Amino acid sequence: MSSSDRQLTLNLFIYPGGHHEAAWRYKESEPKRVLDISYYQELARRAEAAKFDAIFFADGPSLPENVRYSSRLRFEPITWLAAIAAATSRIGLIATASTTYTEPYNLARLFASLDHISHGRAGWNIVTTSDAGAAQNFGLPEHPPHADRYETAREFLEVVTKLWDSWEDDALVADAQSGVFADSDKVHRIDHAGKHYKVRGPLNVARTPQGRPVYVQAGSSEDGRSFAAQHAEAIFTAHQTLASAQGFYADIKKRAAALGRRPEHIRVLPGISPYLGSTQAEADRLEEEINALIQPAASLEQLKRMIGLDLSGFDLDGPFPRHLVDTNGPKGVASRFQLVIDIVDREKPTIRQLIKRLAGGRGHWVLVGTPERVANEIQTWFEQGAADGFNVMPPWLTGGFDAFVDEVLPILRKRGLVREDYTGETLRDHYGLPRLESGYALARRRSA
Repeated sequence: MSSSDRQLTLNLFIYPGGHHEAAWRYKESEPKRVLDISYYQELARRAEAAKFDAIFFADGPSLPENVRYSSRLRFEPITWLAAIAAATSRIGLIATASTTYTEPYNLARLFASLDHISHGRAGWNIVTTSDAGAAQNFGLPEHPPHADRYETAREFLEVVTKLWDSWEDDALVADAQSGVFADSDKVHRIDHAGKHYKVRGPLNVARTPQGRPVYVQAGSSEDGRSFAAQHAEAIFTAHQTLASAQGFYADIKKRAAALGRRPEHIRVLPGISPYLGSTQAEADRLEEEINALIQPAASLEQLKRMIGLDLSGFDLDGPFPRHLVDTNGPKGVASRFQLVIDIVDREKPTIRQLIKRLAGGRGHWVLVGTPERVANEIQTWFEQGAADGFNVMPPWLTGGFDAFVDEVLPILRKRGLVREDYTGETLRDHYGLPRLESGYALARRRSA
């Protein structure tokens, strides 16, 4: 595909109630439906009708402390996406699962099952988990250090890939005449024995429609970038400025090329949370109306997790005490720490101004304006080497997403930046990614 033929990759990033931390309090939200699967099925069908590439569901294996003030309930994501798969037919289905708090065999089974159930629409958002509170839910005395989690993740991914490859494409025969159900010569034990895992295999699920679910990654630290350049096929990332996004984009593509990968086979997808109005003033009023619902105690707790500094006793309208920040940041959230500090250094906000900035998207790009302005900004980032597309993060649901689909998407489509219809069946098709051959089949063919 030539650069002039490129089209935006668009995912709907679903967060219960919406991405603003006070979204559940907004008059048009439906907070009592956050455990109603039909609510999410309706959103997914709406995204599919708009020809979005995928829906994305974030997850974490612990309950955040600020559940008193914020909507933090979560369905288990594979169960959730299986229900979404039954209500849709084309849109991709991406879920988060942790390499720190999951076993490789179980995860490989779950995502292989989802890929079969959805006829090839599954994607795995690979995370190492930044929330230290998860450790006590799994019998661990403490959360593993950042570097250790990435070391484990690399071996975890190696094991999962081997398991997904353990059935060659034509291993499942199901020939009633001969009585052969599977060609056992094409079903492989993986016999993995590494530093962290010992797994025999093979998987008890045949090779999936995509060969392997799409590998997605969401870390932007040095370890995260290295991991993404080597393995990821789509990268979810957070940036506040065009220059920052361009730098990340160029770095990832360069690293991937140096590893022998094709850079166009990695989709870099920043998050964007749009507040829309028929005029700029109207959009500004909408953002302020939702910001007015912030409960500072919740916002300060979120800020503390990001930068490791408790500001609960400070004047919210006073300057941010930059001198008190530990330059190393808290354990586990290196990329988000740097993003927040960059905002502080660039804009010199008060504490209240900072928590409002972060409340809208936890550090992702909050864009406030008319549909035309939002479309222009999206096009600029797309055409100037900052993004291959975006994770659309509605401030509240469902109205925040409806407004984007009804008002911004037609502008992008008119400019030829968004597809008119699906041209493939699988998530790999939507992302323009190849279907990968089993490593065992490849080795067999090479030795023939």
